[in-house]
Amino acid sequence: MKERNPWAWVPTLYFTEGLPYVLVMIVSVIMYKNLGVSNAEIAFYTSWLYLPWVIKPFWSPFVDLLKTKRWWIVMMQFLLAVGLAGVAFLVPTSFFFQSTLAVFWLLAFASATHDIAADGFYMLSLSEEKQSLFVGIRNIFYRVAMISGQGLFVMCAGWLSKSYGFPMAWSIVFIAVAALLLALSLYHRFVLPKPAEDSEKSIGKIGHLFASFFTKKNIVVAMLFILLYRLGEAQLAKIASPFLLDDVSQGGLGLSTERVGFIYGTIGVLFLLLGGILGGVVASVGGLKKWIWPMVLAMNVPNLVYVYFALVQPADFWIVCSGVALEQLGYGFGFTAFTLYLIYFSQGEYKTAHYAICTGFMALGMMLPGMVSGWIQETIGYQHFFIWVCLCTIPGFLLIKFLNIPEDFGRK
Repeated sequence: MKERNPWAWVPTLYFTEGLPYVLVMIVSVIMYKNLGVSNAEIAFYTSWLYLPWVIKPFWSPFVDLLKTKRWWIVMMQFLLAVGLAGVAFLVPTSFFFQSTLAVFWLLAFASATHDIAADGFYMLSLSEEKQSLFVGIRNIFYRVAMISGQGLFVMCAGWLSKSYGFPMAWSIVFIAVAALLLALSLYHRFVLPKPAEDSEKSIGKIGHLFASFFTKKNIVVAMLFILLYRLGEAQLAKIASPFLLDDVSQGGLGLSTERVGFIYGTIGVLFLLLGGILGGVVASVGGLKKWIWPMVLAMNVPNLVYVYFALVQPADFWIVCSGVALEQLGYGFGFTAFTLYLIYFSQGEYKTAHYAICTGFMALGMMLPGMVSGWIQETIGYQHFFIWVCLCTIPGFLLIKFLNIPEDFGRK
């Protein structure tokens, strides 16, 4: 294996993994809101875009067995750049909703395939000790991509809309992101290492690959945990941005698109970085089992911030910034536990495909609640909706004590 400092590729690889996801699943929500689509339609149709991540286990064996993960990574990044350019050309049209949804669907398939290859490549290229140490770093840069989408790109669209209107503003943004993806594809073509284990395998092993996953010890509890752990977040993620953008008379906070972008792209990213670094460090020192409870609490308790926002509707912009900062700090720290558990449960001969199966179930746990979140919010209002989100975190807490995590997993 050609030695390569993980700092040269782990941050950029996971930034690139997060970028298409945030554009397809989150930025599209804000864009459609700007273009006049209702909350119910946005939540329902964009939640369907989770489907490629749900069903990716069915083609993950081919990514695991055919070609190399390195080849899949570079190729998918190139295809994603082409697809994003397609979105840019379709946004200003009169049939933007149907056409951009179709392209987002194709982008979702390419992004899900890229996830399979990137996560497998990470496990093949790093030792268990380095995986634990860099899990915080990979989560940080994945979230930096998400914050860049929700922050910088949204802010740019807001600024450009004042001169060109929202359709052309979003078109310019997507062209710029397509160019960035193309540059990252070229960078990874030359910088990614070439681990000896990253090679083609026999296609005849597919049956055994699936059987070995579903016969793992504690499989039922693991699947329930993966499906239910993000039950509250799945609904919050679809409604948080529309809530910030909706007028005060409609129960929202009445923020401009630029301000929403500023909150996520500056304050949010700083506290996310702090939380992610802290999560990776403490996990590598104390191990997953020791830190899973503090991390789960840190990830879910800050959802109460949105309950406060909905009840009080604060007019002070910096109060909103402070609440989002707390939520991002907790998320950066807490999501480390979930990522490490997926890595732990995927250990074995087919770790790439098994990790893809885990993330497929995770996506299903995001897709189904997300589909109905818009309808729930429009039915019960923002205040009761955010209380409901907090109640939905309870199943994840209850399942933790049934997880059989070794004392030393993730520890140096």
